[in-house]
Amino acid sequence: MSRVAAPGRRRFLLGAAGMALAGAWPASSALAEAAQAGGGLRIQRLAWAGIRLQLPGATLFIDPLLDRDVWGDALADPLAPIAAAEGSAHVLVTHAHGDHFDPKAVGAALAGGGALVHPAGTHPLPLPPRARAWAAATWEPQLLGDFTATAVPASDGYGDPQVSWVVSAGGRRIFHGGDTLWHGHWWRIARQFGPFDAVFLPVNGARFGWRKPVSGQPGVLTPEQAVAAATVLGARRLVPIHYGVSGMEAYVEVADPIGGLRRALRGRATRLQVLAPGDWIDWT
Repeated sequence: MSRVAAPGRRRFLLGAAGMALAGAWPASSALAEAAQAGGGLRIQRLAWAGIRLQLPGATLFIDPLLDRDVWGDALADPLAPIAAAEGSAHVLVTHAHGDHFDPKAVGAALAGGGALVHPAGTHPLPLPPRARAWAAATWEPQLLGDFTATAVPASDGYGDPQVSWVVSAGGRRIFHGGDTLWHGHWWRIARQFGPFDAVFLPVNGARFGWRKPVSGQPGVLTPEQAVAAATVLGARRLVPIHYGVSGMEAYVEVADPIGGLRRALRGRATRLQVLAPGDWIDWT
């Protein structure tokens, strides 16, 4: 199983995980020193909500997407290719909706084998032939080779099971929000794991018309809510994801989500970093 690590590393990770659950994660300066000693983390934005985390000899994907049929022409952004994983490969999914669990993308990410980790209570199918899958309970750290990932509470616009992910690796700590709504768990997540080097948050504030009666309320974080979440989480930078759909009657984004983020971030310490699909995050 991918969660098995060398004894020394396992002791270190279990110790780190224990500190996280106790609200005493190592200081960022210590994490930065670890990154310099062992090779730093790089992060690529993929299509829609997907990202790729890269370490020397280890790759972790979150919510990768390759299936153009999910959004069709409504999503103007190109679908960034899923390059072959370097070293050990793992995939995290936040929930089982087709724009976050794409079997085609997971199959490409795990073409050489690897682990698919999904929230407890979900059953993403079909599984790629070479994938090993298991469910993760919230607040329970998953030891994935050189990555430590913890599922934390999130709230889905339809009430379906969903999590967000906290990942530490290469001296960095990041948060991936899937397509969560605003909820009351942000402060506990911040106490347990914050501050974060980067948070990847949905920002399009979409209103759905597929379920009746229509609520007229956003089923995803709005730009202002994303900034509020980033502030509570102690984020050094906010990277927007999960936006760019237009021309649909039953799925309507807020107008100009990036402009809304810029306005909401004025006077705040958090930096906005907008990445196009395929771009890599720059830590400088």
